[in-house]
Amino acid sequence: MSAAWRDVAFTNGYEFTQGKGYELPEYPFVEPPELKSGEVRRHKVVIVGAGITGLTLACCLARLGIPAVLLDEDNTVGVKGASSRGICYTQKSLEIFQRLGVYERIAAKGIQWSVGRTFAGQDEVYSFDLRQNSSYSLSAQPPFINIQQFYIEGYLVERIYGLGHVDLRWKSRVTGFQQHAGYATLVVETPAGAYKLEAEHVIDASGSHTPFHGWTGATMTSRRGDDRWCIADVRFKHRPPQERHTWIEAPFNGNRAVWQHLMGDEVWRIDYQMEPNADPEAVSREDVVRERLRQQFGPDVEAEIVWVGPYAYRSQCLDRLRIGSVFFMGDTAKIVSPFGARGGNTGVADADNLAWKLAAVLLGQAPATLLDSYNEERHEAAAQNVMVTNRTARFLRPADGMERTFRSAAISLARQHPFARALINTGRMAVANSYTHSGICERSGGLSVQNVSFRWADHSVGCVNDLIEWAGGQLLVLVFGDMSAAAVQRLRHLGSAAPVRCVQVVGPDTRPQAREFVIDPQGHLQGACHVFGHAWALVRPDAYIAATGESVDAGLIQAIERAIGIKEF
Repeated sequence: MSAAWRDVAFTNGYEFTQGKGYELPEYPFVEPPELKSGEVRRHKVVIVGAGITGLTLACCLARLGIPAVLLDEDNTVGVKGASSRGICYTQKSLEIFQRLGVYERIAAKGIQWSVGRTFAGQDEVYSFDLRQNSSYSLSAQPPFINIQQFYIEGYLVERIYGLGHVDLRWKSRVTGFQQHAGYATLVVETPAGAYKLEAEHVIDASGSHTPFHGWTGATMTSRRGDDRWCIADVRFKHRPPQERHTWIEAPFNGNRAVWQHLMGDEVWRIDYQMEPNADPEAVSREDVVRERLRQQFGPDVEAEIVWVGPYAYRSQCLDRLRIGSVFFMGDTAKIVSPFGARGGNTGVADADNLAWKLAAVLLGQAPATLLDSYNEERHEAAAQNVMVTNRTARFLRPADGMERTFRSAAISLARQHPFARALINTGRMAVANSYTHSGICERSGGLSVQNVSFRWADHSVGCVNDLIEWAGGQLLVLVFGDMSAAAVQRLRHLGSAAPVRCVQVVGPDTRPQAREFVIDPQGHLQGACHVFGHAWALVRPDAYIAATGESVDAGLIQAIERAIGIKEF
């Protein structure tokens, strides 16, 4: 990147460059204060890795006013010389990005899609339109947006610089680590020399090859497959339909699987399943890729190849996502195959889950034991995502015997019978994970709240994210229906004595005047909170339900205590 970029350091001037592949921004190295002073400084939070997970966490903390240091061994977003990596971002991730202030840029650059079609040979055996699914239709964000991962990372970097609070340190590689009681020491290598710093909380978001696994003695369950794929990022002169197309058995790819969908910059991502013993270098040659494109789109296809690369996947999940002072998230916590867009999206959710808990502890609003729930909740999510993607992998590359027989039967039946189409597994698309084993959620909680709309007391339109922003990192109590004078007084006491904000939700015939009232004309807000009739819902800062109940009584106080560990008001 030219010096001109550094002159406009934090204005997003990078775009797809015609004929040059992906050209990424570069950020300046700034000598850290520890090198200048020689002293070892202690920080509350140090994040290692400025990928999408680490940047999401840093942005979440910055929005809550929590200082942090973010270390990255590179000086850019994405991976130099690598592909666009993650491209498909789910509604839950988009809702998080909306809270962080980067969603509008993502929506402007990316491609929205909702229709998916699956083929076996020439036959379409399954299709869906997510906009017709009530699970997606009410949110302010669409079911999915396709966009190259480095764009989101770049937007997050600029947002972090704008918010402040986070010290972004580029070209800073962690080469040493030692754990102590209540904190850890890190050794950081930079172009200006090495230094040490201390951290009370270390968040490892440095990727699957992290050294922290070895440093902390982390154990994991791992499975390596022999499936080989080739990514081709392509721009066409005459583009295909703006839909997600998958082939279980593609006649133009030796009856092996193929994925095809559009990203930003008019670039298509096409994934070709290769033979298990394929030579990665051979399948990635441009002439081989062009021949594959001709077989798929016809001999006259006109296409520009933006980037090509092979990959093989594995799945693994750590046995614990927290060891002492270290929290693992994103690819350091688990690795899943790419089917169903569960990689980067679960990393974003990891960050959103931990951020509000760290903030509550560091601001003195909750005891440190609240942080134990990160492992409980996100390990459950990681294990679930590994299981779901492993099932897809087995369907796409079945073992000889029962697995292959089942797949052949499912494909044959799906061609004629609708009931069998649910058996076609080309990737169960990622959704917000539920927390069924969480120690801080009641049995009625653990469910995600969609970013649905409502009306403020002045009848202006708002959404769930606006309420979470209004709550300012505190718990949010939504009370649906009329309340007695005693209940109103109890809620006022809660709001003044605990980190919780209270809102009464009323119907369209009510004319509230106070800001602490909102109107739910169609019942979407109540439905998003998974309650009916006269009820309350306790909503966490990550838009998850902590608990629900029917009356404002001691049960609500107990739910607040459980959700954030407060024992006295």
